[in-house]
Amino acid sequence: MFTKIYNQVFGLFENLQSIFLLLARLVLAYGFYDPAMRKWADIGSIAQWFGSIGIPFPMVNAYLAATTEIVGVILLTLGLFTRLISIPLIVVMLVAIFTVHIGNGFGAGDNGFEIPLYYILFLGIFLTHGAGKISLDNFIFKK
Repeated sequence: MFTKIYNQVFGLFENLQSIFLLLARLVLAYGFYDPAMRKWADIGSIAQWFGSIGIPFPMVNAYLAATTEIVGVILLTLGLFTRLISIPLIVVMLVAIFTVHIGNGFGAGDNGFEIPLYYILFLGIFLTHGAGKISLDNFIFKK
């Protein structure tokens, strides 16, 4: 009896999965938008900063990070190649954690690694579960 009720109730929530995946993609895309635009607005300063914190080939990496983020914004918003773009975005977040945030601890208020970690977790969900039914991935690559 309990199992039947449980399955019926939570079966209703499964219908919301794609809506929440869509909302998560849009929120994450929005989160990447401002940093991407700031990088592109002054790529030279970003490259100098990257060099000052020990990132090799700072100009190349500034362009790579900015490009990855802006392409990520577009693809996450559309739900297109969502699993694929999640991989380089996870790499960008790992670099951010280990070059900028880890020395500040966990808390976001202290510029810690909390927010980039959340981004990695979101991206890991997209990598393993896909973009959901409300996506171009589903429309184009539907099995």
